Amino acid sequence: MRRCRPGIAILAAALIGYCCVVVAQQKRGQANQRVVLPKSSEELPSDVGVRAHTHLLVLSPGFTKAAEKGTPAEAPPFPGYAFETPASLACLYHLVPAVRGCNPNVVTLNPTGGAKAIAIVDAFDDPNAISDLATFSQQFGLPAANLTVVYASGSKPGVDPTGGWELEESTDIEWAHAMAPNAQIFLVEAASNSFFDLFTAEIDAGSLVAGAGGGEVSNSWGGGEFPEEGFFDDIFTAPGVVYLASTGDQPGSEYPSVSPNVVAIGGTSTNRSPYTGDFFYEGTWNAGAGGPSLFEPRPSYQDVIAKIAGSSRSVPDASLDSNPFTGVWVYDSNPYQGVSGFPWFIVGGTSVSVQSWTGIINAAGRFSASSAAELSLMYEHLHDPHAFNDITRDNCGPYGGFLAEPGYDFCTGLGSVFGYEGK
Repeated sequence: MRRCRPGIAILAAALIGYCCVVVAQQKRGQANQRVVLPKSSEELPSDVGVRAHTHLLVLSPGFTKAAEKGTPAEAPPFPGYAFETPASLACLYHLVPAVRGCNPNVVTLNPTGGAKAIAIVDAFDDPNAISDLATFSQQFGLPAANLTVVYASGSKPGVDPTGGWELEESTDIEWAHAMAPNAQIFLVEAASNSFFDLFTAEIDAGSLVAGAGGGEVSNSWGGGEFPEEGFFDDIFTAPGVVYLASTGDQPGSEYPSVSPNVVAIGGTSTNRSPYTGDFFYEGTWNAGAGGPSLFEPRPSYQDVIAKIAGSSRSVPDASLDSNPFTGVWVYDSNPYQGVSGFPWFIVGGTSVSVQSWTGIINAAGRFSASSAAELSLMYEHLHDPHAFNDITRDNCGPYGGFLAEPGYDFCTGLGSVFGYEGK
């Protein structure tokens, strides 16, 4: 990187400020970057009701060299960028004592806790899941993970040739572990991204978590709603298990997040200074999914928001950072879209938010008996500033027509995380 050096002329002095601002903008990752939709996140009309897609967005270009160990240990792999780390999200969401600005290059306190089990359902095989999670944990000063990979079909699935599902799996296990570092994690790999295979894996995941004494099953995938979706709702009802699903990365509603037996997690944006990296405010993410379901009726735990929801199940229930421009670090050494050598990614999408929420619910330690029980607890804390950050800025939805409002709204649901209360 070019350094800004003082000149001897007034003009040179004036240029110093301009130069430093430009360098700061580039260093903070705000210049020459674009959001890429992985192939795995695309949905064709023929996929609806048949195949699921990932809820993953990637900020490109990526980082091509090996990680530089930061100082302190919890720092980003490449110093100076303001993308989120486990410690910065813990600071923002009051999982640890807050530090002014919650700057990823400054904060050092990671989340702690976690118990029992988290099962994460994904499609295809991530051959480097265990080693990539170990690298991520070492980079950010997290405890070693207790990860078990399970093949739902009984045999090892093939890989996704685009690398999108492997990047999804890396995102999922890394951020669930980041928020609940002491939980046992099962990565349950479905044979394909068909709903049949994913629901088969979902049943296995529920059995694994129930057998471990309870916990959560988390899903970072979905698809457009279809009339028969209600027939599958009972899949998400293993005793002692709370199910979560991401709502998606475009306006509208998707299954299984709209199931009444699933905690639906949407997205926000953690806006930061491009010059210092300090936190400004949390607003909606205008690409986040939300709104009333096309087919699922309003469950009783949403009676408290009946004036907004009407007769339909409404999503999201809650949210967390998902904007790829304010994304999180993910380590994935698998080839991505045919290219190797880009092990560190900046990832967004509601895949990030649902896995972080899953870890937070696990670390809260209440271990509700079902998703409905967990959701009842959450809605009992509507308007509670000690449980949720009520997002009241910006907009989302079709034509940008859903507005952030006090209380529940279709952009962020009850809001984002504030500590462990009400979860």
